[in-house]
Amino acid sequence: MDLTSSQHSHLQNELIRELERQEGGKEEDEQIVAEIMRRRFFPPLITHKAWEGFHFAGHEIRITEATDCYGAVVWPSALVLCYFLETNSKQYNLVDKNVIEIGAGTGLVSIVASLLGAFVTATDLPELLGNLQHNVLQNTKLKCKHQPRVKELSWGIDLEKNFPRSSCHFDYIMAADVVYHHPFLDELLLTFDHLCENDTVILWAMKFRLDKENQFVGRFQTLFDLEVISNFPSLNITLYKAMRKGKMKPDLPNWQSEREIQGGDSFSCSAACSFFNNFHVRSC
Repeated sequence: MDLTSSQHSHLQNELIRELERQEGGKEEDEQIVAEIMRRRFFPPLITHKAWEGFHFAGHEIRITEATDCYGAVVWPSALVLCYFLETNSKQYNLVDKNVIEIGAGTGLVSIVASLLGAFVTATDLPELLGNLQHNVLQNTKLKCKHQPRVKELSWGIDLEKNFPRSSCHFDYIMAADVVYHHPFLDELLLTFDHLCENDTVILWAMKFRLDKENQFVGRFQTLFDLEVISNFPSLNITLYKAMRKGKMKPDLPNWQSEREIQGGDSFSCSAACSFFNNFHVRSC
């Protein structure tokens, strides 16, 4: 295919804009990640019990951690989800909404959702409930519209008994860093499936690590429609919104311009790159 000088110039400009957009996206990623990490602070003095502090939803939150298990540490995915909930509180209004967090760990996400007005059920394995209960109570008592509750949830076990579908309706399911090197991915998918109704929204922050765990996203999509809300390449974390298949109204991707919506340029950025590369191959 021979390109006119004007087409070649157009494609070259498209390629330059695409490269600038990618560079701008990298800078934006770094700026937002820096802002998220600034929400964390540490005690000025060493104390007998390890804790970390966070500023979210207008409150100072103190989280007691432990280093002997994954679930007793605040991971970056939790901070990403908390930051999203706080900065998107109008679009995702949690006031009086029924929210469940699976794999709540130290409870940070549940605490922030509670401070934003939700009625929250924070769940995790029985051995983590003591620390989880401590953190939730310490940071929400007399501060929330609805006092959150802490409940045991072992993925895939006694789901109908402990969370009967006839009486348990959740507006939101929240999950931060629930996919990692563990042998319970089948049970995790079963738990999502049981708790999610037709109008339930899943907000899931996923840290990408090993291929085996990363493949869970594909399995998840056999049951749910998945939409990327935010992506943080510097952290290898993606924030997803999901609903049951066929129930989610498609949102316009953030990168899609109004001109493209209205049927403006027929060349997309990716097409521009492709045509420009092919043109140079032919001219060699």
